[in-house]
Amino acid sequence: MKHNLEKSRHNSIRLKDYDYSQNGAYFVTACTPNSRSFFGDVVRGEMVLNKYGKIINQFWNELPNHFFNVESDWLMVMPNHIHGVIVINNECRGGVTPPMGEETSPLQKPKLGQIVAYFKYQTTKSINKVRSTPGLQVWQRSYYEHIIRNEEELNKIRYYIQTNPLKWHLDRDNPERIGIDGLEEEIFNSRITNQMIK
Repeated sequence: MKHNLEKSRHNSIRLKDYDYSQNGAYFVTACTPNSRSFFGDVVRGEMVLNKYGKIINQFWNELPNHFFNVESDWLMVMPNHIHGVIVINNECRGGVTPPMGEETSPLQKPKLGQIVAYFKYQTTKSINKVRSTPGLQVWQRSYYEHIIRNEEELNKIRYYIQTNPLKWHLDRDNPERIGIDGLEEEIFNSRITNQMIK
């Protein structure tokens, strides 16, 4: 039976009154429509990116070039989704602390949703240009985020991201999933920190 990700993940809402422009690390997952494999294949436990997957990787790595307060941490491009960690650090501008007394305008402090929207828009535009398919939807409208609370949780999520291709057969985003990954269930089932942003 095919797992309907779009339907099952719209149940949660954004964490009320949380400032998504504040310093912190955020675990983000974005999926393709209808779990369509689009970015490459898992071969013997390793993700092999196609040209569209390479575009995803490139734009992720270039996020700090567009947002001075963003560090693009770990990323794993999977056949039909991505997992990554975005770090927001408002005290630094390209690794350099702003001069004394310099204020950062609200436009220079984007919220997590603006960062993800920019990433999805740019990757969609570039992929459609390569494919000559203007208007093709590359991503689901929503995305999943998890506010990372401490170093232990960050390390656990980084490990999950890094080993995701090895456990593709257990991945909740794999339409042919044949089992359950306990760490994945732990990360995605936290009622406090997990949100599906619409």
